[in-house]
Amino acid sequence: MGAMLCSWLQREQEDVIAFLREENRVLKAQLAGRRLRLDDSARRRLAELGHRLSRRLLADVATIVTPDTILRWHRELVACKWTYGGGCGRPRGLQGRIRALVVRMATENPTWGYTRIQGALKNVGHQVGRSTIARILKAAGIPPSHDRPMTWRTFMRAHWPALLAADFFTTEVWTTRGLVTYYTAFVIELQSRRVRVLGSTPFPNEAFVIQCFRGVMSEPDTLLRKGRIFVCDHDPKWEHGGGAVAATAGVRVIRTPPCAPNCNAHAERFVRSVKEECLNRLVLLGEWHFRRTLRDFVTHYHGERNHQGLANELIDGPATQRSTGAVRRRPRVGGILSYYYRSAA
Repeated sequence: MGAMLCSWLQREQEDVIAFLREENRVLKAQLAGRRLRLDDSARRRLAELGHRLSRRLLADVATIVTPDTILRWHRELVACKWTYGGGCGRPRGLQGRIRALVVRMATENPTWGYTRIQGALKNVGHQVGRSTIARILKAAGIPPSHDRPMTWRTFMRAHWPALLAADFFTTEVWTTRGLVTYYTAFVIELQSRRVRVLGSTPFPNEAFVIQCFRGVMSEPDTLLRKGRIFVCDHDPKWEHGGGAVAATAGVRVIRTPPCAPNCNAHAERFVRSVKEECLNRLVLLGEWHFRRTLRDFVTHYHGERNHQGLANELIDGPATQRSTGAVRRRPRVGGILSYYYRSAA
């Protein structure tokens, strides 16, 4: 009785296997020569089952892939089991970061040689050989230190503490005499972007410029001190008025070429800011209204306006910002200018 049952089960299994093999052949024929794409999960299942069979049985049974493919999948599965995340040498991500850091140091410091860069890397916890640094820089197309030029950005930033820029801008103001043009003189520090308005007048003659300069130079912490470089255009008022006064204080005056506003770009950018953000959005009614608006904008410019040239920071902003508390708005000039801050909790 037991032998008959085993024989019956064997015939049933053989029939099932024959049916499944024929079904696989029919499905494979439907592909019409197209390659069947299997994901990693399907490959893993076939590899685990196929490893139990011999190569001869796989040749008879496998219809989707070849026996060699199934055995190769099995070997890869075993290799993955014995592969550890560690290993010798630096991780790949760390190698990329070190390479980028070497290139950055060499670019930002043209006079640094391989040994100097090696020491700087040691300061931040990286032990790198000189030959490795040389290979990295050579692959990046960066020559040795004695052949690296200084960039204009580095040159200008090295001189920023001594550079001042000045200019005039005009504003139309309604008065009892009708529409009057006011001329405003200002000075900007290139390093800090701090602006000092020298004065505004409808009569911008040499006497006005001299008075403005003397007023600034009388201040204890004056901008116009010895050793500074004063950049301005070829306006005669600067040349005959302010230039002589600045020279007496040891300030060197440099005039930009005619019709070249980009040579005084920082001053021109302030003019654009004060006009587009404030003055051009108002009808100024009288001199008092104009001076009050200009004073409010300068206050906003220093303490409430972010500057791209200063990494989007404030000139006179607080050292730390609160992360809690209600967000408040501080409007100026009737709400044309806004500053958002957090109130004390």
